[in-house]
Amino acid sequence: MIKREKQLDFSAGLNGWRYRVIGALVGLLAITFPVSEAHAVPSFARQTGLGCTTCHTAYPQLNAFGRAFKLSGYVMSNEQSKLPPVAVMLMPSFTHTAKGQPEDPAKDFGKNNNFAVSQVSFFYAGRLFGPYAENLFGKEGASVANKIGAFLQGTYDGVGRFWSWDNWEIRFADSASIQNSNLVYGIYVNNNPTLQDLWNTTPAWGFPFSGSGLAPTPAAAPLIAGGVAQQVAGLGAYAKLFDLLYVELGGYRTLGPRTQRAFGVPREDVSGETQITDIAPYWRLALEQTWGSHTLQAGTYGLAAKTFPGRDHSAGKDNIVDVGLDSQYQYSSGPHDVTALLNWIYENQNWHASKALGNTSHSRDSLWNFMATASYLFDKTYGADFQYFLIDGRKDPSLYSGSRTGSPTSDGWIIQLNYLPFNKGGGPAFWPRSNVKLSLQYVIYNRFDGAHHNFDGAGRNARDNNTLYLETWIDF
Repeated sequence: MIKREKQLDFSAGLNGWRYRVIGALVGLLAITFPVSEAHAVPSFARQTGLGCTTCHTAYPQLNAFGRAFKLSGYVMSNEQSKLPPVAVMLMPSFTHTAKGQPEDPAKDFGKNNNFAVSQVSFFYAGRLFGPYAENLFGKEGASVANKIGAFLQGTYDGVGRFWSWDNWEIRFADSASIQNSNLVYGIYVNNNPTLQDLWNTTPAWGFPFSGSGLAPTPAAAPLIAGGVAQQVAGLGAYAKLFDLLYVELGGYRTLGPRTQRAFGVPREDVSGETQITDIAPYWRLALEQTWGSHTLQAGTYGLAAKTFPGRDHSAGKDNIVDVGLDSQYQYSSGPHDVTALLNWIYENQNWHASKALGNTSHSRDSLWNFMATASYLFDKTYGADFQYFLIDGRKDPSLYSGSRTGSPTSDGWIIQLNYLPFNKGGGPAFWPRSNVKLSLQYVIYNRFDGAHHNFDGAGRNARDNNTLYLETWIDF
């Protein structure tokens, strides 16, 4: 979710906003007071007593211990804290595009050079019953209740200016031994396919972890890549065997309009959404091998959904099948953290209903999405991310009506620099359970919704949408 603020006046031109940005960054850096012990996401930190770098490289990217913490249901604890598992996140930002947009991207924002508080989020994350399970259920009941964990996020979106639920997950996890080998298993409910995943390859937790809500972005994306996030409820079960094989099977269905509106989803989003009918199966299979400071994972995942386009039941159902392949390599030793990520999603689209309704030109289409990302963090403080992305598929003038060529093709690069002043040493002495990440992100488009960088037709070319995005994550 994105929060927006009223736009400032940048009539002084490029130099004016440049000095303001530099001044803002200097001001943010000035808060780096003497520090104490580092902590992870504050509610997890209070529960475990562990630092950010125990679970993350440059957060929110997980390392091996962080994946184990999530696998076990967010419930590991040192039994010391008596505070509820709550936390807050603020994300002030600045957005500049290479060329001003034809229209204001949102109410009270200008065509370019916008400051905003992109997001304000509140978290309830950790043991579902916090440190109070024994008081509520007694010692025996607490032994079960303390195996249930939650990651519940509520967000104020300043673009649409509304509160809504964001990523929500509750899971139960336990462990057993099979032939002298460890087995971890669990069940979950959540509202976003791939939210439960352990690796940073899949859409819910893949790079880029955030981006501007005030800049143009490609229109085409597979259904599994956020197309039904916060609109569905899913139930699934998983297991990791022999510290090697991860298997998962679940199912998703779209929530009713009243339920979604009760959780804050805007009425207009509900009325125009792709509705999953029946139960859409979700699957996940992955192998992960660790040797020394190295970890390598390879896997597949997917979602098969029968859908009503725009909640219109009059013409039957579409059939959308997404199949993903992914791999992650991670190296962590001394001051060096290196992560390489690959993700490829192929979507097969059978438009039985959409073709009849005139929403598509063809009865069948296909779409695919590829991302290759490399991340490096030095001394737990200075980081850089590089990504190449490509979205491509069959041309369909009705489906991609916003493209002059009827093409979904977009590709380009994302370069991001990160500075985490508290990541290694901890937050300010007066607020040790906090963290800050300053990021400078630049998105470069070679093609954008079918338009090429040298596109000389009417309208914008791809590079007009290149975006400079400065952001600060403040967690406490």
